[in-house]
Amino acid sequence: METKSIHSSHQDVVEEKVFPDEKKAASFYNEEEIGEKYDNVSSYEDSPIEEVKIVVPNTDDPTLPVYTFRMWFLGIVFSCVLAFVNQFFWYRRNAMSLSPLVIQLVSFPIGKFMEKVIPKSKFFNPGPFNMKEHVLITAMANCCASTAYAVDIITIQDLWYDQNMGWGGGILLIWTTQLIGYGMAGVLRPYLVYPSSMVWPANLANISLFRSFHVPDKNWTGMPRFKYFLYSFAAMFVYYWLPGYFFQILTVFSWVCWIKPSNQILSQLTSGYNGLGMFAISFDWSTIVSFLGSPLVVPWWAVANIAVGAGIVSWIIVPALYYGNVWNSQKFPIMTSTLFTRDGDIWNNTLVMNADKTLNQEAYDEYGPLYMTSFFAFTYGILFAGVTSILTHTFLFHRKDIIQQFRASRGDDEDIHRKLMRVYPEVPNWWYLAIFFGSFAASFGVIYGWEEQIKLPWWGLILAIAIPVVFVLPIGIIQAVTNQQPGLNIITELVIGYALPGRPIANVTFKTYGYISMYQCLTFVSDLKLGHYTKIPPKAMFWAQMVGTIIAGVVNLSTAKWLMGSIEGICTNAGYPFTCPSAHTFYSASIIWGTIGPGNMFGNGSPYSSMNWFFLIGFLLPIPFYFLSKKYPNSWFKYIHIPLIFNATGMMPPAVPLNFSMWCALGFISMFWLRRYRHEWWVKYNYITSAAFDSGCAIAALIIFGVVQGSDFTPVWWGNGGMGENETFDSKYFICLILFQSLIVFLF
Repeated sequence: METKSIHSSHQDVVEEKVFPDEKKAASFYNEEEIGEKYDNVSSYEDSPIEEVKIVVPNTDDPTLPVYTFRMWFLGIVFSCVLAFVNQFFWYRRNAMSLSPLVIQLVSFPIGKFMEKVIPKSKFFNPGPFNMKEHVLITAMANCCASTAYAVDIITIQDLWYDQNMGWGGGILLIWTTQLIGYGMAGVLRPYLVYPSSMVWPANLANISLFRSFHVPDKNWTGMPRFKYFLYSFAAMFVYYWLPGYFFQILTVFSWVCWIKPSNQILSQLTSGYNGLGMFAISFDWSTIVSFLGSPLVVPWWAVANIAVGAGIVSWIIVPALYYGNVWNSQKFPIMTSTLFTRDGDIWNNTLVMNADKTLNQEAYDEYGPLYMTSFFAFTYGILFAGVTSILTHTFLFHRKDIIQQFRASRGDDEDIHRKLMRVYPEVPNWWYLAIFFGSFAASFGVIYGWEEQIKLPWWGLILAIAIPVVFVLPIGIIQAVTNQQPGLNIITELVIGYALPGRPIANVTFKTYGYISMYQCLTFVSDLKLGHYTKIPPKAMFWAQMVGTIIAGVVNLSTAKWLMGSIEGICTNAGYPFTCPSAHTFYSASIIWGTIGPGNMFGNGSPYSSMNWFFLIGFLLPIPFYFLSKKYPNSWFKYIHIPLIFNATGMMPPAVPLNFSMWCALGFISMFWLRRYRHEWWVKYNYITSAAFDSGCAIAALIIFGVVQGSDFTPVWWGNGGMGENETFDSKYFICLILFQSLIVFLF
């Protein structure tokens, strides 16, 4: 096998196979076509994006097999496991989400084991377990990582609304809501996948991990990637037992409160979870990455935008609203998502509902209006502004890029990765269109077949799909560049709440079709970009994503039905630990936006009607910064990203300011300081560190929640919130565990 050294600008020289013998090419491809398509590909050409250049190889071996038994077997098995585990824990009080990163990690040694023990065969064992098989296994599992959003509808129907769609209605609802977005993803490939400027930063950490497994480090100075990954993974795995189990005070360290614990204002400003988190610190990786993802993969300019937005909202505007007693703020806690009456009592929703679970307007007029904390109310305004700012920002800053890419998709303006992908047959557009229109048609079957329960008219379904069709491209551009995805759940709830007040199931169904279609579309697009970077044949990625999505729907529904039918008192305190916090939130949203409706929440006469002005504010605010960036092209104005500022800070609550402050601090260290002053280290190890920390934390969390806490042993001491009168901490057990973990690190 002939080899060729491919040099790129990041000091890494990777020795890989490149088009050695076209007669040995896989039978899926035409050998002459491969040669023709690669005649004009320069081995020394590379991506113009530095982050991509240092992580993604600029070579490919089209002869590597992908449709293998190992790929299908491991992909299907891990898809079932991931869908079951995440749906099972979704109902628990301490909901745990198993990341596809864990599947990426665990599947590698199993694939290598199958390579050794299975007899050689073109399908069962065609040779070494390769990176393309590994990527497809992970992509298939990634389609099962997030529990189907439609399961929330099925859950609240069964447990709160005394409705049951059965297996047929349930699986159709899940499959249609999950697959409509896939049909949209295929149409967006020329704009969100092919352009080099559409980076999708989260994929870079995954590719760095894939390379540490599969690509040998030739002419590499310093610790090899794989060895560094193992050390970093082991270190995080061992460390996470402290904030995750033995020393949980490290999760939130509000040290300023210790100055005077009895001071209410000091506690409100500095408390990590129940306050504004000023000067609070977290030493828990899962807390830092829980809402915004890893800060080690987001460009510094995006981190800076989020930091400015979070700081202004959390530490300037919210204190001004609260201590100015706007909306009677001082009758409520400074930060919570709990709902209240005007007198500060917790809202009792049963007092304003009819027997058929619709709003009794007279009762609401007497008992209401519904009050929120100033923090919670203002973040709704921030989300309103975020929706309209997306449209203005995209038109002003990206309209030329969109038009240019539309033209370039029909020309030859391509980077090296697009040129390398030309060798593989592309998925025909009609495949994606068939999925979109087929799912769309089946959706009408859902709303008419179960019309008495859903109560969503035909025009409501069309409107629900039209919303993501309008927003998916601008939001996709934002996510592809910043790794942050603004959500459409607020705007969908608002639109249908005004159009169909008093229909809670219609409201959440509309929200699911409108919001999750965009979310699923961009999830699929992200995986398509992963396949683009790793040179996966597009048709192989198509089938992997389809199979994973279909499996996930069946397993999610089966798990939900099993748990709701077998656990007595599920989603109540009597069913602990299956108390369903996410389902309660979804049910509350169905009441606020469906039963009570936005007319009562934000209409005339509501305390929060002024929040509607934020639609106009969001629409107008990008305009001056656009013209300032044009007038001063070399100034900091060009880095201001209004939709990112609005939509990231709109995550609060459930996120708290502590999540943002720690995330931005690590983002500054990684993407600014290390990249500028320790560039060689950053080039080699930054993205591997992100992948290692995520996977080490995930596996440690799985063991802690799934095994250790299942034994009912919890160390009770001041580091975990105090000790009972007659309780002691078993120090011998703790010392033995630390020694055992140290042995693991030593073995690594």
